[in-house]
Amino acid sequence: MAQQEIDFSKFYPESTKILKIVNMKNEIHIFMKSLTHMQTCPACKKECNEYNSTYHRKIQDLPIFKKTVYIHLTAYRYYCHNSECKQKVFCETVDGFFGFKKRMTERLEDFLITLTLKTSCEGASRVCEKIGVNISGDTLIRLIIKAANKIEPVKTDMIGVDDWAYKKGHTYGTIIVDGRTHKPIDLLDGRDGKNLKEWLKQNQQVKIVTRDRASAYASAINEILPQAMQIADRFHLHQNILTAIKDVTAQNIPAKVKIVQNNEQKVTEPVNNKKKLIKTQRKKA
Repeated sequence: MAQQEIDFSKFYPESTKILKIVNMKNEIHIFMKSLTHMQTCPACKKECNEYNSTYHRKIQDLPIFKKTVYIHLTAYRYYCHNSECKQKVFCETVDGFFGFKKRMTERLEDFLITLTLKTSCEGASRVCEKIGVNISGDTLIRLIIKAANKIEPVKTDMIGVDDWAYKKGHTYGTIIVDGRTHKPIDLLDGRDGKNLKEWLKQNQQVKIVTRDRASAYASAINEILPQAMQIADRFHLHQNILTAIKDVTAQNIPAKVKIVQNNEQKVTEPVNNKKKLIKTQRKKA
């Protein structure tokens, strides 16, 4: 069977040209050049078509057969001629494939974020080591935080509020969940209701709140959104029932229950008979 060469250019943007590929023992280095003639300024969003200079970037891409892939890109810097824009010179992103000031491609970032969310930062780092991606657990944490900051806040009219522990028994926070999708939408420091008030001020569209029995949450909601309906969720209703049952039980059943003496004698009698039999057997022997 005749060997077929893989056309690597199909896996990269059309606005790039592969100059050469260096295949090493554990790494693959792809040297490419940008062919763009126009870019959008990241600050003012104006299209610019005048080059300023070229620059070189080393970017990590998805691995190939457990080999780490590095892209050596020769790209352009563009002028922004908008007099009102502070960004006079900016670097291109090559169709958004490489991103601004990033050391890895967008598709590699997407893969790492998905892997980290499904496992853990350190676990994902160990998996990446096996498949040919050089990244640490700390870098994955920073990657997740940056991705989370880009998520636009969810606007919903139904939320759930409860406390959660950074460290059980020591540090607590407040979690806010979308009541319709049941997905977390925000985490707040503390559970005294202070940060919840600030959050509610920015989300006046909330009409229904399910919460726990904490008085701090109830007072915060009453103060900021007095018209909102407050609902106790099923978990805390069950807690209320269990607490009521314990209180009734404690009132009607004494803390100490005495054992009747006659019952103890009946239990011990067979034991004493056995001791007598053992003594008589020894005497006969």
